[in-house]
Amino acid sequence: MYVLWRILVKELLQLRNDRRMIPVMIVGPLMQLLALGFAANTDVQHLPMLLVDLDRTAASRKLVDAFLGSGYFDLVGVEATQSAIEPWLVAGRAEVALVIERGYGADLAAERTTHVQIIADGTNSNSAVVGLGYANRIVAAQGSELLERRLDRLPETQRPGTTDLRPRVWYNPDLKSRWFYVPAITALTLMLLTLILPSMAVVREREIGTLEQISVTPIRPWQLILGKLLPFGLIGLVNVCLVTAAARVVFGVPFRGSFALLLLLTLPFLVAMLGLGLFASTLVSTQQQAMMTSIFLLMVPMIYLSGLIFPIENMPHAIQLATYAIPLRYYNHVIRGLYLKASGLDVLWREGLILTGFGVLNLAVASLRFRKSLD
Repeated sequence: MYVLWRILVKELLQLRNDRRMIPVMIVGPLMQLLALGFAANTDVQHLPMLLVDLDRTAASRKLVDAFLGSGYFDLVGVEATQSAIEPWLVAGRAEVALVIERGYGADLAAERTTHVQIIADGTNSNSAVVGLGYANRIVAAQGSELLERRLDRLPETQRPGTTDLRPRVWYNPDLKSRWFYVPAITALTLMLLTLILPSMAVVREREIGTLEQISVTPIRPWQLILGKLLPFGLIGLVNVCLVTAAARVVFGVPFRGSFALLLLLTLPFLVAMLGLGLFASTLVSTQQQAMMTSIFLLMVPMIYLSGLIFPIENMPHAIQLATYAIPLRYYNHVIRGLYLKASGLDVLWREGLILTGFGVLNLAVASLRFRKSLD
């Protein structure tokens, strides 16, 4: 243990002397969280809307006021004909167009079916889908108001029964997309730190020739491996604390679970990522190769297939089966469960066991490969 301690001290001193590495390890994750946290927001508000009001009555103005009063749409222009809509959408000056047909007010007064058209720019599918959903809710509210007026004129015994839907959303009542993405960014920054930097640090030792010098000293392989990886593991835990605090203070994302449980379940994930980083260092001979291998061979596939950004349920069945081999998938369940659902160990114990298995397997395979590369 004394030898391991001296190697650990040597690695920490080396990291301290490398002025370029410290900002990457400490400031980098925080900057990533701030940049991606503000950018990763799929909430749609203030959609630029073009109005084509062919009716021009008090009823049509009331409908337009309902659209503008919702806060989801901003009126950017008014046209007299439907043929003028396309130039607005092509130029990107409007994303939706509201068309109110002639006779809308008269049909509404006569309690006949009215017609309203909403045209959306489908090049941005997310904004189009959300905008159409908002429009449907606004028009449906107008229709419900008309139906209530009709029913009020009927005797109470003749009123038909209706179904009253009362939706409730748990854990994220306002459906804020930032609450979904910020925990994912926390996992992403931790993976970036513990996957790329260790592989580059080990390869750097090989490039300058100090790794071979260390290997001929009376140091056991396990002492060398742990001494190289432990500093990055400790820095990873520090970053978990910093990033979690920033997510809570800056973005207002609640952390409802146990922070001690988060640290406990982060440990096997760190071991799994450090093992992959060590394994990547045995496949290459330069720091540039280590970075490219870690990013394109390991990091990018894990981001796409872990469920951090894209739902696993929407993927083809064969791809869904492949996601079970990705540690980040299970850590995604852990971090989102602790942030939003206050999940306990009784819920997350399976993920903890699986991450532990990944950690042991990855570190064992990487250690064997690392020892062979030293030989």
